[in-house]
Amino acid sequence: MALDHVQFTLPPGREDDADRFYIGVLGFEAEDKPAALAARGGRWYRRGRVRFHLGADAGFSPAVRAHPAFGVAGIDDLVAALEAAGSPVEWDALVPGTRRCYVHDPFGNRLELVEVTEER
Repeated sequence: MALDHVQFTLPPGREDDADRFYIGVLGFEAEDKPAALAARGGRWYRRGRVRFHLGADAGFSPAVRAHPAFGVAGIDDLVAALEAAGSPVEWDALVPGTRRCYVHDPFGNRLELVEVTEER
């Protein structure tokens, strides 16, 4: 079994904000949605084998505890890019031997970034 993708939500009409963050800062690429799903709004993203979806939801409420954890090589460079783009990160040292931090997307959804190393 493998994880195919994770989906969170965003407020309707905020897809351009999502693109600026997920493509412009995190380095994802947009993935085409089937026409029937594209009509509902939202975005699909991909980076390598990682797939992440945002569905438009009129009753949007950000995921403030639930979150995906993205493995990142060069985490310091990504953190610098996030901070330069106005997205502060919160480092967490609670898992011994693991460098990780949290950031929120423009809608308040929580994302975890975990440094990828040879051991991990």
